[in-house]
Amino acid sequence: MAVPKRKTSPMKRGMRRSADALKAPTYVEDKDSGELRRPHHVDLKTGMYRGRQVLAVKSKD
Repeated sequence: MAVPKRKTSPMKRGMRRSADALKAPTYVEDKDSGELRRPHHVDLKTGMYRGRQVLAVKSKD
């Protein structure tokens, strides 16, 4: 049976448990299309960011 040689320090224990505090990503409803998107990210379907056209939208041909 494997037994640890040393006690895990509080710092190491806390570093291991730091991922427990991660939350699910948040989404906001887009004002124009009404679809959900990440805040401060470009809407990939319309190519809009903060009311400006940033990306060219690919056609579905």
